[in-house]
Amino acid sequence: MNAKIFFIFGILQSISLGVIIFLIFRSLNAIEDTMVIGLDTRILLSILFPLFLLLVEYAIFTRK
Repeated sequence: MNAKIFFIFGILQSISLGVIIFLIFRSLNAIEDTMVIGLDTRILLSILFPLFLLLVEYAIFTRK
């Protein structure tokens, strides 16, 4: 039961963090006239950072 709850809230947290990261990088590009960060890098960082965070949280969760 605890693992199901962990994955539900962990996935929701990762999705919201990915959206926040994507929007922050998009706003950085909107501020400058030139492209600060490309679309491919924004997508990659928006997916990989929350995914690795979820994996670290799962590793900590399983040790308890």
